[in-house]
Amino acid sequence: MTSDDRKVVAMIPTIRIKRIYDPATQEDGRRILVDRVWPRGMTKEKAMLDLWLKEIAPGTELRKWFGHDPARWDEFKLRYGKELDVNGEAVALLRGLIAEGPVTLLYSAHDVEHNQAVALADYLKHVEL
Repeated sequence: MTSDDRKVVAMIPTIRIKRIYDPATQEDGRRILVDRVWPRGMTKEKAMLDLWLKEIAPGTELRKWFGHDPARWDEFKLRYGKELDVNGEAVALLRGLIAEGPVTLLYSAHDVEHNQAVALADYLKHVEL
């Protein structure tokens, strides 16, 4: 790896994804909850949040339509991406935080592969940070 390669690697922002019920670690960086609804049974003290960015979560109608059904995953990501495209303020805030250092997007869903945090991280990787 050349020094130029190391500079590029160092510039790639770190976005982690984690269930809010999993223990916080120092590697999490900024912990940002991206659920619209507060997670059941979770206290603010246990959550150890830096920010609850509910404004960036999928809209209620989309969230209810999706229902964490893996068969709807691809369509959910498309629809959520369209919501994010017009949610400039929340996206800009999150992009700014990611540019400052590691960020962990927190969610409460049981499905670790089909949830809004995964879709959001994918969206952010495809927009210019």
